[in-house]
Amino acid sequence: MIPKVLQRPTLVLNRNWQPVNVATVARALVLLWNESARVVDPADYQTYTWEHWSRLRPREGERFIQAVQFRLRVPEVITLSDYDRLPAAAVTFSRRNIFKRDRFTCQYCGDQPGSEELTLDHVVPRAQGGESRWDNCVLACMECNRRKADRTPEQAGMRLKHKPVRPTWSPLYAFRDVRIESWSKFVSEAYWNVELEK
Repeated sequence: MIPKVLQRPTLVLNRNWQPVNVATVARALVLLWNESARVVDPADYQTYTWEHWSRLRPREGERFIQAVQFRLRVPEVITLSDYDRLPAAAVTFSRRNIFKRDRFTCQYCGDQPGSEELTLDHVVPRAQGGESRWDNCVLACMECNRRKADRTPEQAGMRLKHKPVRPTWSPLYAFRDVRIESWSKFVSEAYWNVELEK
């Protein structure tokens, strides 16, 4: 149980409280111990040093780490003490990240049939020299993909709902398996309107 809890994600904010990374709970606790970060309590935005955080008792139903003599609350958000920059990290081009960028929605008809019914479509088909990159790949439902076939949207008489672009970094792209509700207080609401892939 403890190894799983230590691998859970913690949102990392810079000292201006802007999201810059996602770390494991284990890494967050090391940063806290080394006084490189403070824990932010999403309930009241109060910050805590290691000394103060380790004295707090877990709330009812809250995740914790069982130490020898006490229970340590699992931090969901930390803020770095000195780092004030924003991440320059580019979002990796991948099938999973295209699903996130396109919000599990067909970019031709707007349907959300579920991930099993969505395919990756090349706007300019590979048969016509199209490449697999951010600005040429979108999600399409199977029906729209069949209808478009090896044609461009113009050739097929279809319109894209949104122009495909490389997304900017957000915690959504940094961690894939767990959605932490308290992060919504620190991350733009648009990121949380995406249903994470199960």
